[in-house]
Amino acid sequence: MIYDCVIVGGGIAGLQAAIQLGRYRHHVAVIDSGNGRSSVCRSYHNLIGFPDGISGVELRLAGRKQAEQLGVTFIQAEVVHAERLNEAFFLKTSDMKTYLGKKLLIATGVKDRLSNLDMLIPCLGTSVYVCPDCDGYEVRDQPTIVLGAGNAGAQMALTLTHWTEELIYVNHELTPIEEELRLKLDQKRIPCIEQAIQTVLIEREQFIGIILADGSSIYRQRCFVAFGGNEVRSSIAKQLGVEVMENNHIVVDPRTKLTSVEDIWAAGDVTAHSEMLTIAMGDGSQAAIWIHKSLLST
Repeated sequence: MIYDCVIVGGGIAGLQAAIQLGRYRHHVAVIDSGNGRSSVCRSYHNLIGFPDGISGVELRLAGRKQAEQLGVTFIQAEVVHAERLNEAFFLKTSDMKTYLGKKLLIATGVKDRLSNLDMLIPCLGTSVYVCPDCDGYEVRDQPTIVLGAGNAGAQMALTLTHWTEELIYVNHELTPIEEELRLKLDQKRIPCIEQAIQTVLIEREQFIGIILADGSSIYRQRCFVAFGGNEVRSSIAKQLGVEVMENNHIVVDPRTKLTSVEDIWAAGDVTAHSEMLTIAMGDGSQAAIWIHKSLLST
């Protein structure tokens, strides 16, 4: 069986593309490992129609149901190998199964690095945030702590001064900070604490605070994390010879989302953009439009 298009990644961009391609009545498969960024976000607040927020799990389930009603096939697995085989793309998954597609859409996204603080995951999107453009509004005029590493955390703290002046930055990994950034932190009166975090305090989905290595504690109900070094999941693209940037984001045509390799598109956070849910949706739809045009011409 050869699918018209195989989508690798079932997050927001991949789901939106699947829905659009399903509406075009193409034979589509989505291969998804189930551990993408949207699967751990407890609430998105910047999406039209959901002023009180909606979780990534709810959004993904709704998107999958909609796509399945359009005949899209979903496969839970991780693609570990990809190559071009004659006129199709040959994909092998971690369970040793294989799939063929005439066209390929890579929507594998980005995985946030949380250092050794995975206990923050239950709070993501409700009281712990990673994107100031998405969720800076959620900490407006509230005491907020930034947990991070070096320059990445310092930059995050400075960015958040647009929403709140009550900020503390904890350089958890004790990574060096450029002198210019230290001066800016001082100018904004943002304390920079050079200590590792011993314990994170949470109650269900609510962040409470932290206990530092010296036993002292800081209590805040809002937290941003910025450790840098997020994993851009572009390994499949590299296997297929697709051009990627130095930071591993996939290079695409801004209009069509086509990569440097014929018949391969990319959408969502794995490409270089603002890493917002709404933009990922647009990417998925735009890629699907041009995949459809390509299928019509073959």
